[in-house]
Amino acid sequence: MSTDETEVLAYIEKYATVFNALAQEVLTRTNKTAEGAGASVPGMFDPQKLAALLNGDIKVDSNKLIQQQMQYMQKQTDLWQQASKAMMGQSLSDNNNDEKASNAEAKNKSSDRRFAHSDWDQNPVFRYIKESYLANSDMLSNMIDAIEFSDEKAAKQAKFFTRQYVNSLSPTNFVLTNPEVCEEVINSKGQNLVKGMQNFLEDLEKSPLEAFKMRQSDSDAFKLGENLAYTPGKVVFQNELIQLIHYTPIQENHYQVPVLITPPFINKYYVLDLDEKKSMVKGLLNAGYSVFMISWVNPTSELSDNDFTDYMRKGPLEAIEQVKAITKQKQVNLTGFCVGGTLLAMTAAYLRALGDESIASLTFLTTLLDFNEPGEVGNYFSEDMLPMIEQNAELKGVFDGRIIGMSFSLLRENNLFWSFFIENYLKGKDPAPFDILYWNSDATNIPAACFKQYMRTTYWENKLKDPGAVVIDGVPIDLGKIDMPSYFLSTVADHIVLWQGAYEGAKLVSGDSRFVLAGSGHLAGVINPIEGGKYPHWLNDELPDSSQDWFDGAKEHNGSWWPDWHQWMQSTSGKKIKAPQPGQSKQHPAIMDAPGDYVLKRLDE
Repeated sequence: MSTDETEVLAYIEKYATVFNALAQEVLTRTNKTAEGAGASVPGMFDPQKLAALLNGDIKVDSNKLIQQQMQYMQKQTDLWQQASKAMMGQSLSDNNNDEKASNAEAKNKSSDRRFAHSDWDQNPVFRYIKESYLANSDMLSNMIDAIEFSDEKAAKQAKFFTRQYVNSLSPTNFVLTNPEVCEEVINSKGQNLVKGMQNFLEDLEKSPLEAFKMRQSDSDAFKLGENLAYTPGKVVFQNELIQLIHYTPIQENHYQVPVLITPPFINKYYVLDLDEKKSMVKGLLNAGYSVFMISWVNPTSELSDNDFTDYMRKGPLEAIEQVKAITKQKQVNLTGFCVGGTLLAMTAAYLRALGDESIASLTFLTTLLDFNEPGEVGNYFSEDMLPMIEQNAELKGVFDGRIIGMSFSLLRENNLFWSFFIENYLKGKDPAPFDILYWNSDATNIPAACFKQYMRTTYWENKLKDPGAVVIDGVPIDLGKIDMPSYFLSTVADHIVLWQGAYEGAKLVSGDSRFVLAGSGHLAGVINPIEGGKYPHWLNDELPDSSQDWFDGAKEHNGSWWPDWHQWMQSTSGKKIKAPQPGQSKQHPAIMDAPGDYVLKRLDE
């Protein structure tokens, strides 16, 4: 055997030993857990996370585990046979199972974009690394599947953190085991690593202690008011939590009942006003609506005592009164996005309990009202973790929005975290300009009191769905009192708000409800403009008890869901009247031009 072949085999053997040792350790710990020792598979963020999960009442399916180990051993045997043949100069076509190998190769290549580079299949070393990693990944995942948890939430958390752990160990995430990075090292003579370290140090400097903030877009490519959030308008009111933007009408006449948008206070509002083509605000103006927008402050510790109900009082409740005074209308069409929609539901129930009829209609965009199915976000919360998170917010006075940003990115870790890790730090590339990812990195703090009350009321205790479980100023909150028309928009691939969970909220209100499902995810599915909208939507006029029954009876329509929404809202928007210009009212003069200055404060500056 030549020197080169000896070195290659040594490299392969070393790599295989590491993974096999890991697999054996996991197997040993899992067996100990079954015996009551309480050991565990470590999680990505903290090795103790999964330990807490596996200490509960669990059982291990021994037969299933043995079968999986036998399959794993067979995979390892096949892998070594393939590697040996490759070292001897034979191709995969010499293998008697060449058809199976070809099919598996095609499946892996098509389903996992991490291994798209040709060397992952053509270079015997990289091929072995990839196949060994995938085999060990399957072994770890299957091991968790062999554990029967008495607590369904614990099972989901175990699978979630195991996935995080497995994906963090992908060979694509390391310099010497990623062929694309190796090529970059050769071509740049190592300068990519120097540039990558510079990028890392810059990001580290702008990160809080509790989380790492990685750039996903060119931070110098956008400027609010110029190429983002530049729909003309005026700030016509402000308090310590909000600035109220009144947008300049496009048409001479518009519908008399105005639209007030409440965005999530955990993000900046301008995702709904990106550029002229993708702006939901511009779409409403073009359709003849009068549009107002709440822009939330990016709070410091000085606002730490403002809780969730303060956000309701100083946010949508105050804005409704201001909009009615400016437009001289008795009612407002309300639209809420994500957390903003949850806040609007509480606001609407509160007003209806008081006999107030200020709300003409409600639109909920990717909003949870029933948090029984919180999606993967729920994996971050446990009896041990939640008090720690709350304590962190109390100490700082705010919950740092960059922690939320990283947490959401890790829900799609390969696409939104590790891919940027590879490009930014291993390849030494600067992120390309991308408006949605720029917005995604523009984090917003949450006052400690608001964060604690919101998390406890919704994700942890799920009180909002129960009549009277939440009481504000002596007024019991009952979503069943929401008797105005409601429009619920969810997206089929939403990883933050599962559409099946959002569907349950549509059944809690008593007014006429229209549920619409759009293509794509949490952002792209909502920001799907009429011109050039590339995602379909599904409509069903019925609202059966089961979300699956709704989908089975729904009809798919091409293009944006916006026209359906605009048409639906016409019934609560009155006749067309002359459109007033922002800032014309003596009682509400223009304070400054849109987008205002609350939205300009960045946490990384």
